[in-house]
Amino acid sequence: MSETAFLEEIRACQGMIYKLVGLYATDSEEKKDLYQEILLQAWRGWPSFRHEAKFSTWLYRICLNTILTQKRKSNKIDYKDSLEPFSPPVPHSSIQWEDAVSLQKAIRQLAETDRAIVSLHLDGYENSEIAEMIGISNNHVAVKLHRCKQQLANLLTR
Repeated sequence: MSETAFLEEIRACQGMIYKLVGLYATDSEEKKDLYQEILLQAWRGWPSFRHEAKFSTWLYRICLNTILTQKRKSNKIDYKDSLEPFSPPVPHSSIQWEDAVSLQKAIRQLAETDRAIVSLHLDGYENSEIAEMIGISNNHVAVKLHRCKQQLANLLTR
């Protein structure tokens, strides 16, 4: 388990980390701090990574645990209307960008666990994988996803 292998895995999952940090932090300094803390926690846990799950699954859990722990410690993450881009800008149409910003704002209004479930779902994880990462049953994931979709639809049609 070399440093090079770790860095390759992290590079492959960078977008996921940025997305999660963006859902829970608002200003660029807070995002940078959370990103660095996630990398530190992942590096500390790297020697114990057993390859029983995909690296992205393992890292997702570290991201969520780190973000929620930091949130409890500092209790200063508040959700503002401005959403500064954290990752490098990607070419996009203004309508798609506005839709993405609206969706991100709506997701930020969900409860912490619901935010994580929706984020995992949007990343293409199966309900069984989400259940394993979050620590709830498959059926509970399905029910929560259904309720989250309804809640997001209501938030987006206001």
